[in-house]
Amino acid sequence: MKEIGPTRRQLLQAGLVGAAVSLSRADAARTRPAFGGLPRRGLKAQFQLGLASYTLRKFKLDETLAMTKKVGLKYICFKSFHLPLESSPAQIEEVVAKVKEAGLILYGGGVISMKKEPDVHRAFDYARAAGMKVIVGVPAPDLLELVEKKVRQYDIKVAIHNHGPTDKLYPTPASAYEKIKNLDRRIGLCNDIGHTQRAGVDPSVSAEKYADRLLDIHMKDVSSATAKGHGVEIGRGVIDIPKFLMTLLKIKYAGIVSFEYEKDPDDPLAGLAESVGYVKGVLAAIS
Repeated sequence: MKEIGPTRRQLLQAGLVGAAVSLSRADAARTRPAFGGLPRRGLKAQFQLGLASYTLRKFKLDETLAMTKKVGLKYICFKSFHLPLESSPAQIEEVVAKVKEAGLILYGGGVISMKKEPDVHRAFDYARAAGMKVIVGVPAPDLLELVEKKVRQYDIKVAIHNHGPTDKLYPTPASAYEKIKNLDRRIGLCNDIGHTQRAGVDPSVSAEKYADRLLDIHMKDVSSATAKGHGVEIGRGVIDIPKFLMTLLKIKYAGIVSFEYEKDPDDPLAGLAESVGYVKGVLAAIS
């Protein structure tokens, strides 16, 4: 598998990884071709980097907040492991306070499944209580009319998450877009670029084509562009990460790019740190 990107030394010289890179595994030091021919766009990224907390699903809340800070991320989207959907308002308030004390911003929740009408009401009540700006969700198509009503009532965005070739509802961003294109523009897409690639779709092409509804991104890399592809450290897989990031600059994406590192669930910190450092290195090279 051909890899692209800067060498680890180049990233260190750029001062972009800092202490987080010191956590990377020894094999992360293997040489990668430099960015050489990448064009500089002279554009400042309008998006922010964050974390989808599913990455740290095996860890408790305090550990999750600490590790998020350790890899240099400020924004976080909570999976229910870290803030259960059935939490009381008081429990939600307590968790939100911890996030603020850690210097982080809780911008969203998900992925949240909405199979029945009560699921929709619960998701919006949960998000409103936590001050979330976006719900990353999977609403059943027959509930989209209700979702639109709640979006207008609460002014909370809903980003529909695609789950790849084995998903019957939303395998690709295109499949979700077709169902929401005539709905309120606050209903959009969370482009999970790993699942998009696994479905045989170029994430860059998808992001540009549906830029008007791109509300959130799950940032990752995968081993192959097939249903059998699995998560790997960003820069080690088959996704053209520089091309994708250049696309985000081109379309002036202004949401959050959340890392969802699914490999090594029991010990994810080194791989996550390497992935964050790689993306920051690419951004420094092209912007």
